[in-house]
Amino acid sequence: MSARKKPIRVLIVDDSALVRRILAEGIRTDPELQVVGEASNPYMARDMMVELKPDVITLDVEMPRMDGVTFLKRFMPIMPIPTIIISSLTQKDAMISLAALESGAVDVIAKPVMGIMDDLPKMREMINQRIKIAASANIEHFKNSTVRKDIDTVAHLGETTDKVIALGSSTGGVEALVRILPAFPANAPGMVIVQHMPKGFTTSFSERLNNLCKMQVKEAAQGDRILPGHIFLAPGGSQHTIIERSGGQYKIALIEGDPVNYSRPSVDVLFKSVANIVGVNAAAAVLTGMGKDGAQGLLEIRQAGGFTVVQDQASCVVFGMPQVAHQLGGAKHMVPLEQIPALLMTAFKRK
Repeated sequence: MSARKKPIRVLIVDDSALVRRILAEGIRTDPELQVVGEASNPYMARDMMVELKPDVITLDVEMPRMDGVTFLKRFMPIMPIPTIIISSLTQKDAMISLAALESGAVDVIAKPVMGIMDDLPKMREMINQRIKIAASANIEHFKNSTVRKDIDTVAHLGETTDKVIALGSSTGGVEALVRILPAFPANAPGMVIVQHMPKGFTTSFSERLNNLCKMQVKEAAQGDRILPGHIFLAPGGSQHTIIERSGGQYKIALIEGDPVNYSRPSVDVLFKSVANIVGVNAAAAVLTGMGKDGAQGLLEIRQAGGFTVVQDQASCVVFGMPQVAHQLGGAKHMVPLEQIPALLMTAFKRK
């Protein structure tokens, strides 16, 4: 048992009795977790939230009478409870899940289905670990308001054709990226991002960001040239995303490899390539997320002469990744999320 004295109380919300049973049986295998209720629809869940006061909710995105996004927008400001989205990997569910992450959910995991039930112990261990992380998430900023303070657009600070911005994020990162990326000007330095997400979600997320940002956003593909005004989101799945040099050009490369820090794509893998290839012409930030992915890579970027920053604890949903990066010495600055765009752009003016 961890230092927490009482088990983490979990409310399962899903219209599928099979999914509720699979989740409940898995959660009950962990003495640090306790299933306090199971709801088959959002209205039942609302009543249980008031009565049972769970620490974490697992929430299906598509349910009768009210979808998960509407549920979060309606009840998160009143009862901010860390919520994990349980989603299938269809394009429709991916889009709904992304909207849910923007509306206050802290994580998304694949819905257990018969096709993957041959590895139940591993799946249950993963889900239980994510529930424990969610229980410590900072979501108080959703209380009494569903609208966060806008971040001012930052000015372009000169030609930056040889500069690159690299970002890494995980839990809470979808909301963070949606908030800060629209602040960058249309001709900001080329940017490469690793956001931990399931396969298929990054396609929908890049399309969503492209509609919000002045820069052009796309899911990264082999050979993409990194140019000012373009943002490349590392695809979720079986490959890592790195930067390579071809003559005087920076390009995207997708490479095979085992997960690093339990992640693929990995922030560390991207950042280490940025340190080696871009060096002093790089600016990088580690945003909210669980674990330590990106910490070593950020240190290497700083050691190569690049500019580095991490998001501060107060503005993070989960402080894990920024905290480890800071403790390791990789961050020159630690600032609130809303200050990061201007700070990254100012870094290039200083060079």
